[in-house]
Amino acid sequence: MPPSSPTTSAVAPASAQQDRVDDGVGRFQQTPLAQEVAFLTARARVRGNALANELLSDLDLKVRPFAVLAMACSGTNPSQRELGDFLDLDPSQVVALVDRLEERGVLQREPDPRDRRSKILTATEAGRELYAQAAERTHEAEAQTLQGLTPAERDQLRELLIKIVY
Repeated sequence: MPPSSPTTSAVAPASAQQDRVDDGVGRFQQTPLAQEVAFLTARARVRGNALANELLSDLDLKVRPFAVLAMACSGTNPSQRELGDFLDLDPSQVVALVDRLEERGVLQREPDPRDRRSKILTATEAGRELYAQAAERTHEAEAQTLQGLTPAERDQLRELLIKIVY
C-alpha cells in the first residue's frame, strides 16, 4: 500500500526485511523514496535487465537488441519508427541497434508495403534461431527476478503493469 503522505511509510513484509538486513540497503526500505512506485519499478527493471544481460551474454546480445529482434520475429512487421515508439527509443538508437543486428545477419530491412519511404524489419532464419535461444534466457531471467512471487502474484503483476503501460 502506498504511503498516505511523504512522512508516512509503508512497511515492507517481514520476510523481505529479514532478507535485506545484512545487504547494506535494508535500512533504506522505510524511506518515502523506497515506497514510490516509479522508484520500485525502475529498480525492478534494472535488476531484471542486469540478469537478462548476463544470461544473454554468451549469445552476444543484450536486452535492447533482444527487444528489437523479438519484435522482428513477432510477425507484426514493425517499421523502424513504430519500433522506436513501442520500445520508447530515440530513432538514432533504433538505427544503431538495427544496423548491428543486420550486420550479424539476423535482421533485414524490407520496403514497407504501406509506405515505400519506410522500411519494415523482419528476422532472417538465423535471427529466428537466435531469438529462440535468447527468449529461453530472458524467460529464465524473468523467473529468477520474480522468484519471490507466487504464480498468481506474477500474473497479477503482469496484468497491473499492462494496465499502466497500455
